[in-house]
Amino acid sequence: MSFLEGLHARRGDVLDGCVGCGRCAEVCPMIEPAELQTSDAAALTRSIVSWIRDGVGSAEAAEWARVCSGSGRCIPACGYGVNPRFMLSLARLAVQTASLAEADRRRAGVESFRTVTQGARLLSRLQLSPELLARVEGHEAPADADTLLYTGCNVLKTPHIVLLCLDVLERLGRRVAVRGGSKHCCGVLHFQAGDAETGGRLGTASMARLEHGGFRQVLAWCPTCQIQFGEQLLPSHERSGAALPFTMEPFIVFLASQLEHLRPLMVHEVRKRVGLHEHSGLNGATEAALRVLAEIPALEIVDLQERQLGYMCNTLNPLPELKRQSHLELLERASAAGVDALVGVFHACHRDLCSHERDWPFEVVNIMELVGQSLGATHEDGFKRLKLIGDAERILEDCRDLIEAHGLSEDECRTVIARDLLGQRS
Repeated sequence: MSFLEGLHARRGDVLDGCVGCGRCAEVCPMIEPAELQTSDAAALTRSIVSWIRDGVGSAEAAEWARVCSGSGRCIPACGYGVNPRFMLSLARLAVQTASLAEADRRRAGVESFRTVTQGARLLSRLQLSPELLARVEGHEAPADADTLLYTGCNVLKTPHIVLLCLDVLERLGRRVAVRGGSKHCCGVLHFQAGDAETGGRLGTASMARLEHGGFRQVLAWCPTCQIQFGEQLLPSHERSGAALPFTMEPFIVFLASQLEHLRPLMVHEVRKRVGLHEHSGLNGATEAALRVLAEIPALEIVDLQERQLGYMCNTLNPLPELKRQSHLELLERASAAGVDALVGVFHACHRDLCSHERDWPFEVVNIMELVGQSLGATHEDGFKRLKLIGDAERILEDCRDLIEAHGLSEDECRTVIARDLLGQRS
């Protein structure tokens, strides 16, 4: 049975399980910002089911599916064994299938894939020497590796995060293999564009590559990849009758489970007052991050009382004004709390927020930077440094040696800098 057949079977499970009670709509944090009518949450949910079953439904239900940020609040709210986040992804797929020709959906997926992979490939090379790049891309994996780190694609734009993950794992005594980038695509970009066939084919091929080597557990950095594997690929594979090749766990959740071993290594004080930028929707990632931060010597944590919208900042892209306002609220709360650092967990958040430290009285860092400091491991945040330069030609001059070392096209670098580096300030 193929991925699509397994997905179709799970679609039937959703249609059989959902009773249209509307509880998922009642707890969704995106209903109000999207200005959707909630006077009849049950009717809204029934229309989502109609999109999945019949390929038709209300415009309001289609908009709900479009703006879903994956907050995950709906999952425990359902009392009937349905994952509403997965249900909304099926509805979004049905809406796209009904509104766009197959060729257009396939083209959109390809264009999105090319954009992301081009950005990750070039930005990583504008920050890392060939030797460090080989480490991040997994070209130097030990033959007896016992741990598999799956980076996904986009975190390679902020490669210092990956380097710090590897440093931590190695200090824990792990021998690490790294997989990621375009050769190990989870297929989410095609799936989000409405091309489930291509997304499933790419994801299934990556699943086979990750399985190769006999790892029973994969540590995933990217929450999008975690959800794509955890709610699309692996369950559909299992629903087809095949055995699960591995389990996948968010890296930060794994790190929190290793505190007994990590704690004795965190010997360096980090005297900072910090606030955590929080998101919901990813298997306890925020709670895990707080547990890890609490073990860093001399670190003081303040609660910023933040609205938790989506599982990463880029999930708010369908509502840009909501994203802008939520970031402004976060920055104002961090300033009012007198923090020395605003700490994020995931890479998309860091790309959006890091250059704001130019205008606010605190730095913006990734959680792995603080963990690394406590262990005595540091790597420059090249993405932030380049973004703060703020001018494409000056950035190109700054990166001249790396452009030559990697044999990059200056024109292509200029395009990526303008689009993926300087164009991301929110």
